[in-house]
Amino acid sequence: MHIIDSHFHWWPTSVLKQFEARQGFPRADVNKRGGYTYTGADARLGTVASWAAWYDLDAEFAYMDSLGHQVDVVGSIGPLSVAFSELPVAEGRDLALAWNEEMAGAQRRYPGRFFGTAAIPLCDTAIALEVLEDAVGRLGLVGANLPGSVGTDPHIDAERLEPFYARASELGLPLFLHPTDAIFAEALKGYNEALHMSLGRVVEVSAAALRLVYSGIMERHPGLKIVLSHTGGALPYQSGRMDKNGGRAGLPHPPSHYLQQMYTDTVSPHMAGIRFAIDYYGIDRVMYGTDYPCWDPAICLALIDEIGLSDADRHKLFFANAQRILGLNVD
Repeated sequence: MHIIDSHFHWWPTSVLKQFEARQGFPRADVNKRGGYTYTGADARLGTVASWAAWYDLDAEFAYMDSLGHQVDVVGSIGPLSVAFSELPVAEGRDLALAWNEEMAGAQRRYPGRFFGTAAIPLCDTAIALEVLEDAVGRLGLVGANLPGSVGTDPHIDAERLEPFYARASELGLPLFLHPTDAIFAEALKGYNEALHMSLGRVVEVSAAALRLVYSGIMERHPGLKIVLSHTGGALPYQSGRMDKNGGRAGLPHPPSHYLQQMYTDTVSPHMAGIRFAIDYYGIDRVMYGTDYPCWDPAICLALIDEIGLSDADRHKLFFANAQRILGLNVD
């Protein structure tokens, strides 16, 4: 079977070394697992820890090959996407450009198998637009990463960012919305980070997506492609509550109207969660994704098998949806 994994992580060592070389915070430090641990501005709570598997793309592809399928991947930054908005403006721009060059380089080395997405520093709108245009126009990346917060500022719906969303909508460019650990780690601290890792990221992606709805950004830019990580967080399950209270935002449609215009992946270690995401968004808006190396694709494949999808729906979920939604040049 030909599969596209829409939620896959490979991080270029060269950029992490630049974070390691910084004085003060934010910075990254080599950890005992062969990766890096990123600590944000002012040494805030909510570190992002990686391990060796995140940095060896050949080994990652070798594991994919061992599953018995042809697996192409879309490289997502994931929680580290916040880093480019925590740096001083010029430095954030330069490191985002460096990251995007690495993604484009991987696309050239693995044509039709690896598809890169862009880092975007959001603390300055003009620079965000500059980096976006470069990523799409010069480098040919297939999407951009949207952190759940701008550093510790949760307002990804800030009025100043309207031109950024307008341009992404015009381009039809997918924005991969992923939690970043910058805003809920303090409230959910303790238990060796178990509470935050279990719930904080779910809450963050849900709150960030609702900001895009309640602010009217989704209404004003109906062509905007928002790809929610982790089966949409809590939003599908609590959609009725959103509609019950969402009238306060003064939108012409209930919140579920806009939420169901978004897209999502299959990153939920729970068969019922994956099935409910398919039921809520519709089979045409859910793409296979594994969060690898954070989650084992073999488990994801087994859980999807339990759902009992038709052959036509399996083809959509595993391949055709990503090809269409992300505009991938792959057969």
